[in-house]
Amino acid sequence: MLGIAAAVLFFVAFLINAADIATNDTFSSTNVMLIGLTALALHLAGVGSGRSAHSGGRRRLWSRS
Repeated sequence: MLGIAAAVLFFVAFLINAADIATNDTFSSTNVMLIGLTALALHLAGVGSGRSAHSGGRRRLWSRS
């Protein structure tokens, strides 16, 4: 989910930069891009994925008996 949010933020930053939209300093294209990079870094780190990196248990393999 954070990967999708990062993609949307990158697109918004691109639109602000390409259209040369005058924004205040808070929502400049650089700041929006940095928020997108933060969301992308959190996505790659596994935050918000819904699954933990170590589940603590073993997967059961189907065995023939």
